[in-house]
Amino acid sequence: MTGSFLPDYNFVSWGISNKIGLSGSRQAHHPAFGRHSQRQCGGCPDCGPCYLGAMRYVIVDLEATCWMRRVEPQRMEIIEIGAVLLASNTSPIQTEFASFVRPVHEPTLSAFCMGLTGIRQQEIDKADDFSGVFPRFLNWIGPDQYRLCSWGAFDLNQFKTDCARHGLPFPPQFVNHINLKLEFARLGGIHPCGMKRALALCQLPVEGKPHRALDDARNIARLALKKILPRIRG
Repeated sequence: MTGSFLPDYNFVSWGISNKIGLSGSRQAHHPAFGRHSQRQCGGCPDCGPCYLGAMRYVIVDLEATCWMRRVEPQRMEIIEIGAVLLASNTSPIQTEFASFVRPVHEPTLSAFCMGLTGIRQQEIDKADDFSGVFPRFLNWIGPDQYRLCSWGAFDLNQFKTDCARHGLPFPPQFVNHINLKLEFARLGGIHPCGMKRALALCQLPVEGKPHRALDDARNIARLALKKILPRIRG
């Protein structure tokens, strides 16, 4: 069942020159970033050819309020946004975004939530609420065309829930969301599985802390570049 996931791409891991704080974004080390035309550039020593005019991909992961028992999705609120931006379906990470988000409906995190994510109450208390963080996230993405991607449908649905809660318009660009979990299963001929299982099938180690948004987004990007995005159009 997993035979179709034997490595068939030459995967080159990337490095980020500077660590990112949880207050905003930082550009990855990329000497030519921001200076390309819409044509392919001659290549960068760090990551090879780049396509600034190609379709971009925003791979996002969210952490949300949660409890030991399952609750209605409408009760949950985003507490962390982590995302990476790819300039094309073969480009390494160019920029990253990470921010805590202060919940307003139930501002006190459960002990279960703090234990699962490692996020502390005082970190959340200092953060802006969704109405302050989400515009910064969209500004970080920028005006050029892109497709939002995540592992499963939870992240897209949670964005819808929090936009409605705060009276913010839901971005029309999000409608073309790519469910990487389903694409991975479709392309591999397997049942949908979790990110950790997918990494194991691709012989990739889990990097960073589980249930932290930026670390999860980075891991999802590794999967997407190795097995998914080079094999789908647009």
